[in-house]
Amino acid sequence: MLQRTHNRHHNDEFQLESDRKKKGFFQAYVNQKYLVLLFIPAIIYYVIFHYVPMYGLLIAFKNYKFSLGIWGSSWAGLEHFRDLFALGSFWEVFRNTLIISTYKLIFGFPAPIILALLLNEVRKLFFKRVVQTISYMPHFLSWVVIAGLFTQFLSPSIGPINLLLQSIGIQPIYFLAEPSWFRSILVATDIWKEIGWGTIIYLAALSGVNPELYEAATVDSANRFHNIWYISLPSLAPVITIMFIFAVGRIVNDDFDQIFNLYNAAVYNVGDVLSTYTYRRGLIEMEYSFATAVGLFKNVIAFVLIVITNAVSKKINDYGLW
Repeated sequence: MLQRTHNRHHNDEFQLESDRKKKGFFQAYVNQKYLVLLFIPAIIYYVIFHYVPMYGLLIAFKNYKFSLGIWGSSWAGLEHFRDLFALGSFWEVFRNTLIISTYKLIFGFPAPIILALLLNEVRKLFFKRVVQTISYMPHFLSWVVIAGLFTQFLSPSIGPINLLLQSIGIQPIYFLAEPSWFRSILVATDIWKEIGWGTIIYLAALSGVNPELYEAATVDSANRFHNIWYISLPSLAPVITIMFIFAVGRIVNDDFDQIFNLYNAAVYNVGDVLSTYTYRRGLIEMEYSFATAVGLFKNVIAFVLIVITNAVSKKINDYGLW
């Protein structure tokens, strides 16, 4: 009898505590109602443009006919996925996507971290702001503009690099039509465009580091390299981990705008990637079901990569997305 009474009392306390937490949770949103209102446009955007279009994934499992619509088209099951995996052209573009994205991960991911660490050590505020402004600017240029600039800059006839090569007796190189150069150009232009913008996150994290840590390290005869290695980098570890997880998830989500504006038929064998392949098969050849199957396969792989990377990260340094 006493045990049942105790258990009932314990359950009542647990229920009260749960109700109190729920009330506090919703009360926090009520207290910050104006800040919550700022999220509504973003929520509407994601619902309309990211979640509602998921309905179109049915096309991957149907023989889609534009005149019949999604529901009116006949079911095809996994036929398009079988065709996809049987095509040698698909595996070629899949390999190109992995290679290019891996290059960008190896060389592009550390670039903004290094720049942020260097800028954090700059004591001249004016110089620091000038470097930040110049490095940020390319981010706001579209790939159409950047492709035009680099097409002229790397031109075999009027490009300054080739003019320099000719002046020392070397034959000009058509970089954008040379398979051995094309991937390097993709990586270099991507770093040039995004390095400044990527530093914003890391500089924001570094601004939260307690200055007394650097002062104490200086008293202990630590130089700037020691400060970077033992204070700045460990302080960036949570942010670096999260950004790395996102970067790994983007390995199969290549940059369509960049590649579409820079590549040409001469470099298809090294530059054709999943997004450009989907564009040609889906919009130009109007194979909508096949193109949707490619896109669904790509996003499933990206999701799996994020889950695996997050799990590994949690095991290694206890940081992750969840």
